[in-house]
Order: sequence, then C-alpha cells, then structure tokens
Amino acid sequence: MLRTGKPYDAVRMPLALVRAAAGSSAPGVVAGVLAEVLYGPVICHPGAWYYALVPPGTCETWRSAEALVRGPGAWLGIPRPDRTEPTSVIPYWAVPVKQAGKLCAPDAVSELLRVGRARLEGVAP
Repeated sequence: MLRTGKPYDAVRMPLALVRAAAGSSAPGVVAGVLAEVLYGPVICHPGAWYYALVPPGTCETWRSAEALVRGPGAWLGIPRPDRTEPTSVIPYWAVPVKQAGKLCAPDAVSELLRVGRARLEGVAP
C-alpha cells in the first residue's frame, strides 16, 4: 500500500466503463488500448477497478462524474513491479511503469471514461 497525493493521484475507473471503451473484456486487449490512449501506468484490481496514475493535484480539478480520484491521504494497493500478467484476484500492472514520473494525462482518462459510458448507453462515439 502506498499513499496517494505526492508522487501521483489515482483515478479509480469502473471495470465496465474501461472494458466498454476498449471494446473488449480480454485483459490483453484492454491493456493495449489503455497503453495506446493513456500513455502512463495503470493498475488493474481484477473484478472491480482500474486505477490510472495521474499527476498529483488532479483530485482538485477532476470534473468527470464517471470516476473518483484518490488524492492526498488515500491509500492504493500497488503491485510488485514484475506483476504484469493478468490474474483473477491479485492486482497487477495492466500498463506497467515505463519511466519514473511519466503519468497518465487526466484529459485522456476522462475521454476514455466518456467513450466507455457512451458505448454502454448505446451511443457509441
């Protein structure tokens, strides 16, 4: 467990929205889409959430109703760096850290969630 807020904030994204945005529930396909559109590290907590690591302070400016941002004072379960293979219960890196300090862009995360919501509602963008 690591505290959020200083090195990063974390956007807790519902599994259903992420899968809808990716157009698949296959972990490899979802991971590929996340890597392509978010350009930063993403953790999967199987069966529930994806967490996009975003710059600190995102919680103060976040405007999407589709996800919650964990900022200062929150805790996040961080997988070991080598845990990159999908599992059914243990958190893993859907998109591993490639470079220290390289985080997901909040606008890209918000757009991904918007696309997922539109697809779930049958109004595909």
